[in-house]
Amino acid sequence: MRVLGIETSCDETGVALFDTRLPAGEGLLADALYSQVAMHAEYGGVVPELASRDHTRKLLPLIDQVLGEAGLEKRDLDGIAYTAGPGLVGALMVGASTAHGMAWALGVPVLGVHHMEGHLLAPMLEENAPAFPFVALLVSGGHTQLVEVAGLGRYRLLGESVDDAAGEAFDKAAKMLGLAYPGGPRVAKLAEQGDPTRFRFPRPMTDRPGLDFSFSGLKTHTLTTLKKLEADGVLDDQARADVARAFEEAVVDTMVIKCRRALDETGLKRLVMAGGVSANTRLRERLAVEIEKRGAKTFYPRARFCTDNGAMIAYVGAQRLATGERDTRGLMQATPRWPLDQLAPPAE
Repeated sequence: MRVLGIETSCDETGVALFDTRLPAGEGLLADALYSQVAMHAEYGGVVPELASRDHTRKLLPLIDQVLGEAGLEKRDLDGIAYTAGPGLVGALMVGASTAHGMAWALGVPVLGVHHMEGHLLAPMLEENAPAFPFVALLVSGGHTQLVEVAGLGRYRLLGESVDDAAGEAFDKAAKMLGLAYPGGPRVAKLAEQGDPTRFRFPRPMTDRPGLDFSFSGLKTHTLTTLKKLEADGVLDDQARADVARAFEEAVVDTMVIKCRRALDETGLKRLVMAGGVSANTRLRERLAVEIEKRGAKTFYPRARFCTDNGAMIAYVGAQRLATGERDTRGLMQATPRWPLDQLAPPAE
């Protein structure tokens, strides 16, 4: 089954083609991504209306590009999948309306896909894909979650952020440090120059049982430290780098501790990490070491599939469409808030 995947949940327009008839790791026929980061950087964050308009301009040319790279025509498609949520409602509607219009014209099935399920299963696009069951650490945008994954649509939420997610905390820390948007990668880059021994920031909610996360207090501690350095007249470039290093180490330590607990609690030996923050080099290094100590193994999507992309939507859509799942009565879905644990496995 050849499925076109469309991702327009926020500030990246992603399109991909996935073929379920090919062996694992070879099903991705083509993919393309357009990022709006440069446009939104001027405003210090995503402007929803501008995001929606840019998706409208870029989506159809990207679809033509991907079909051309795969050597296919629209009539060769067997189904279409699109991101139905969570995300910005206007941006979601661009993908949903395009997918439904194409599906109606071509006479093929169409399905709205959960954005976080896409991230969750993005490692399945790799040749060395994890087998079910596994624990997943999802760190994307406003989400930081630990999920026990027994199979497609069979998810048990183990823990999540009770306030700021890790990605949001990185972005807010970047603003405090005077760094441009997008903040997360810039904080990580600055942290490379920092002294890891100068400051030690708190590891939130690690001194108590449980698998929930909280990064709001860490954000406040970062701001307090910067204000004190400024008041003392010592807030120079090195001090900023030292604060960035302390902040990153605190976030990384917190997630590593929680991942260890999740593996211990479930008894599983496979950990998947996905979402934008999963590209953080320091987090990958620490998890690889700590998880290996437990006789477990970590899995990641390739770097370009950590952030939002069409490939993950094409993959999930193809798996669910192949079971006969469809949008109910052909109705478009655009669900800005959509908890992952509301998903159900495909009907057998």
